[in-house]
Amino acid sequence: MIAALRQRAALNALIRAFFAARDVLEVETPILSAAGNTEPNIDSFHTRFSGHVDAGSAQRWLRTSPEYPLKRLLAAGVGDCYELGRVFRNGEAGGRHNPEFTMLEWYRVGWDHHRLIEETVALVRAALGLVQRTADLRVVDYRSLYQQHLGVDPFDAPLEQLQAPLASVRIDAEGLTRDDWLDLLMTHCIQPTFDDDRMTVVHDWPASQAALARIRPGTPPLAERFELYLGAVELANGYHELNDAAEQRARFIRDHAVRAARGAVLPPLDEPLLQALPHLPDCAGVAVGVDRLLMAMNRTTQIADVLAIDFAHA
Repeated sequence: MIAALRQRAALNALIRAFFAARDVLEVETPILSAAGNTEPNIDSFHTRFSGHVDAGSAQRWLRTSPEYPLKRLLAAGVGDCYELGRVFRNGEAGGRHNPEFTMLEWYRVGWDHHRLIEETVALVRAALGLVQRTADLRVVDYRSLYQQHLGVDPFDAPLEQLQAPLASVRIDAEGLTRDDWLDLLMTHCIQPTFDDDRMTVVHDWPASQAALARIRPGTPPLAERFELYLGAVELANGYHELNDAAEQRARFIRDHAVRAARGAVLPPLDEPLLQALPHLPDCAGVAVGVDRLLMAMNRTTQIADVLAIDFAHA
C-alpha cells in the first residue's frame, strides 16, 4: 500500500509539472451540483442540503466528472485549464471500479480532437516513464477498427451480423440498442486483443455516441471523439467540444427519455452549462481515469492495488 501511495503522489506531481510546463491552469470546481449527469448508463449519487433555503436547491448531485463547471469557466474566458480530483459514480464497484475515483480532465482552446490526441499520448508516455515502460502507438478510426478486427462495418452491418461474434457470451438482449451491441463488441471482442505495450487511439465514433462532442456532417456523420487505451484498459475519452446549446439540450432530453423508459432517476438539466455553451470557445477536452492509468502502468486488473483504501474497506 505504501508503495502505491508513493507512486500515486509521483504521478500527481508529474501531471502538475506536465501542465505547468505547457501553461495550462489548474482549477478546482464544485463536487456537489444542483444538476446531475443525464447519461443513461451512468448513475449519480445525490444528497440533500439541510441549511437555509436561500442557499439554492436542497437536492445536490455528486459530480461524475468536472466537465460541466470546467466548460462554464472556459466560457467565462479562463483559457486552457485542467482539474485533478475525485469524482463519483453509483453502482460501479468491483475489480476494475470504485464508486469514488480520481479523474484528470483538461481543455485546450483552439484545438480539435486530433491535436489533443497527441498531447494525451505524451502524458501517458510520461507516466509510463515512472515505471520504466514504453508503449508504441496505433491510431485508427472507429470504422476501420471494427472492419480489421471483426470483418464487420459498424455503421452499415445488419444487427444480426453485429450480434454473431457474441453468440458464446451470455447476454440479456432485452432493450439493447445497436450502440449497446457495438459497445459489447468493443469490450468483449476487440479490447481484449490489444497489446499490453501499445496505446490504441480510436477516433471518429458513430454520431449516436457523440455525448458532448461535435458531429461532423458526412455519410455517415461522425462524432469528433476519441478514446485511448493502454493495452486493454480504456484510459481516456476526448471530444472536439460541442458549443451548440440547442443541440446539447436536445441530447439531454433524449437521455431523459431513455432513462424514463428504464424507470431511472431523471437528474435536473444543467441550465448554467446550457446558458454558457454559446460562449464556449472552439476547444477540445479529454478526461483520463488516473486510477485506471495506475492500473495499466502496473499491469494489474485490481483497482484496490492502486488505492489507499478501496470502497469495501472505506
